[in-house]
Amino acid sequence: MSHHELTAEETVVENLGVRKIDSPLAGRMAAQKVERRFLSDDDRVLVNPLITGDNPISKISFERAGPRREIYFDPSKVKAAIVTCGGLCPGINSVVRAVVLELHYIYGVRNIVGARFGFQGFIPDYGHPFVDLDASFIAGTHGRGGSLLGISRGHQDPTRIVDTLEMMNINILFTIGGDGTMRGALAIKKELDNRGLKLAVVGIPKTIDNDIRFAQSTFGFATAVEAAAKVIHGAHNEAISAEGGIGLVKLMGRHSGFVAATATLAHPDVNFCLIPEADFDMEGEHGFLNALEKRIMERDHAVIVVAEGAGQKYFEDQHYGLDASGNIRLGDIGIFLKEKIEGHFAKQDIPIDLKYIDPSYTIRSLPANATDRIYCSFLGQQAAHAAMAGKTGIMVTMWHDQMVYVPMKLSARKRRQVDTRGRLWHAVLETTGQMTMINPGAG
Repeated sequence: MSHHELTAEETVVENLGVRKIDSPLAGRMAAQKVERRFLSDDDRVLVNPLITGDNPISKISFERAGPRREIYFDPSKVKAAIVTCGGLCPGINSVVRAVVLELHYIYGVRNIVGARFGFQGFIPDYGHPFVDLDASFIAGTHGRGGSLLGISRGHQDPTRIVDTLEMMNINILFTIGGDGTMRGALAIKKELDNRGLKLAVVGIPKTIDNDIRFAQSTFGFATAVEAAAKVIHGAHNEAISAEGGIGLVKLMGRHSGFVAATATLAHPDVNFCLIPEADFDMEGEHGFLNALEKRIMERDHAVIVVAEGAGQKYFEDQHYGLDASGNIRLGDIGIFLKEKIEGHFAKQDIPIDLKYIDPSYTIRSLPANATDRIYCSFLGQQAAHAAMAGKTGIMVTMWHDQMVYVPMKLSARKRRQVDTRGRLWHAVLETTGQMTMINPGAG
């Protein structure tokens, strides 16, 4: 979905009901003599501020995130649950910590639990006990890598999840995960609506690939780019230290090449950046192998960065099945490129020294850097504000440098990808100097 396909109705945030309880923040701020403006649902952030005039899209906006003067839930009666799903990503524990601290110390919520190992934690058959999320549990977790609550992939029956939520008298569910998690959260919300249950479902988007639609950036992305740039630096040092040195680095990015593209700009010694959104041929006069050969003959070294989802057309006749989340398993483009490069140069009798590096799982499990830790705190705080105000079916994210509430259904429809006609990709092309690697008439 592009900005031009949006309607104002699709950006409306759903509320569980009328807010009638005075927010405890008012009393806290008065006691501390702190001035802070409460926001209303009419505070908005334009979806595209560059469009002006009579164009209808110029008026479409997202609701700004922040505390409301009146809240929906009585903090003394609230029971909240937090679940982390999907793969690892730097910052997960920081988000959990921020939600817990905001609920506990700012709103006075004393009953917060964590589901273990993703949505499995709500299915009794797995036998995962819930954990009490108090100050002792989250102590020392800020920025820590991994997930203290555990993660898992795969579909779970929303009716059974709601059974557990209802049985445990949970009022608020925070879901931390990617597009699959958001779709799961929407299925849970649909079942809650069918039963007439007033339970807030608030999502915090988590994907290291940065491919969530209508999210300016997802937490963990900055850490991933920083770490990837260091790996690229090592690959470059390897390449320039050997005759015919080639550093080949495979990075995350199943369908979107944001990590590869941005890390290339962060360490501009990359000569070829291959992403899922930009097709390329291997063979032929204008193909990748010929371009790489010219680079080696001219400069005697090269650095290649490839996103894991690039070049999947070379695996179309092979079937790797589905992963636990129902995603098609990808062909390993890194190993494929390594073998193709070595075979090509051996045939040409050109000596090379190729070093292949795949740091993906190392990067995913890293502690969050300072930028991501700050962002995670913002996300957790704003998620708590949304939930206590009774907002549901939304995700909390950044848009044009403002925190906003975006209906989950918008993010679940389509994945965000690198625009090959946009500024980011053009900057990559200028930085690497690579040309379009498609043979005329191909495809």
